[in-house]
Amino acid sequence: MKKILLAVSMILCASIAFSAEKAVKIGHIDLQKSLNESDQGKEAKAAFNKRVEELQKALDEKQSELKRLQEELEKQKGLLTSEARGEKEKAYQQKIKDAQRFAKDSQEELQQKDAELTRKIIKDLKDVIKKMGTDEEYTIILEKGDAFVLFAAEEVDITDRVIKAYNQTKK
Repeated sequence: MKKILLAVSMILCASIAFSAEKAVKIGHIDLQKSLNESDQGKEAKAAFNKRVEELQKALDEKQSELKRLQEELEKQKGLLTSEARGEKEKAYQQKIKDAQRFAKDSQEELQQKDAELTRKIIKDLKDVIKKMGTDEEYTIILEKGDAFVLFAAEEVDITDRVIKAYNQTKK
């Protein structure tokens, strides 16, 4: 509620301050859409998905090996001495820990890579938005989101224009 009041207050203050000098020009942008539909965003998403597939394939291989080892251990249980069985179980448990560590490390890597790619594209998008805001004399440009913009006419949505401008800067 405080965020909404703050946003409304900002708009009202900006409107009052600029109304005497020039017309108020307001725009809004859907950053998530810009991120997903820009060329850089699509490339980043494709690279990210490729890495997800690589890691998933490696994890699947580890799980297949674990399953094979478990089956082998079950088959040989009666044939092995207790010492040999203990060693094989210990090796199996170590492989389980290795697979769990790999899965955790992979998850952390993916989260870090996603955050890094997103941060860079968002920074670049914000630079494009600032330039567009200055060049086209916007009074304020808001991010379209549930917390701030509850309604906005399509005429003030500059998302597609920002995506186009952003794509042009990256060519």
